[in-house]
Amino acid sequence: MFTSDLLDNEYVAFYGNYIRFVPRNLSLLDSLQTSFLEVHSFFLEVTEEKLHYRYAEGKWTLKEMLLHIIDTERIMSYRALRFGRKDTTPLAGFEQDDYVPNSCANERNIENLLEEYSTVRMATISLFASFNEVTLKQIGMSNGNFMSVRALGFIISGHEMHHLQVAKERYLP
Repeated sequence: MFTSDLLDNEYVAFYGNYIRFVPRNLSLLDSLQTSFLEVHSFFLEVTEEKLHYRYAEGKWTLKEMLLHIIDTERIMSYRALRFGRKDTTPLAGFEQDDYVPNSCANERNIENLLEEYSTVRMATISLFASFNEVTLKQIGMSNGNFMSVRALGFIISGHEMHHLQVAKERYLP
C-alpha cells in the first residue's frame, strides 16, 4: 500500500494536507518507520533551551509539539482499530488545544518523551502490520467524516512530518 493507492473518498481534504508529506513511493509501514526515525533524530539533537522555546505567545513548545504528535497518533491508531474491526459507531473528534495544556509535557525530560513516542510507534506499526488488504480499505466515520484505515496510517506519518517542518522553520531558524 502506497500513498498513491489512496482514493479521494478515503479521507477528507483537510487530511490531504498531512498525507502530502508522505513520499508517494513509501509503503504504509515504511512511511511509519521513516517518519519515526526522522522525528526521533530531530528531537535528540534539540537543546533543552530550544525544547522550551515558543516562537509566539500561545504557541506550543517543542516538548508540547512532540506530545501532541504522540496523542494524535494514539487517537488515529484507535480509530484505525475500530474501523478495521468493522465497528460502525461514528467516533467523535478531539480538540487538540484542550489536550496540550493538560499534557504536562514541559515537566518531562526529552528522554522520557522519546521513550513514550517510541513505544507508541512500535504499537502503531504492529497494529497496521496486522491488517490485511481488505482491512486497510475499511471505511469508518470520525468527526463526521469518512476515512479508511490505511489513510489513517498515512495521516499519522504525514502529521508528524508536517510538525517536523514547522519545528525546523519556526523553532530552529
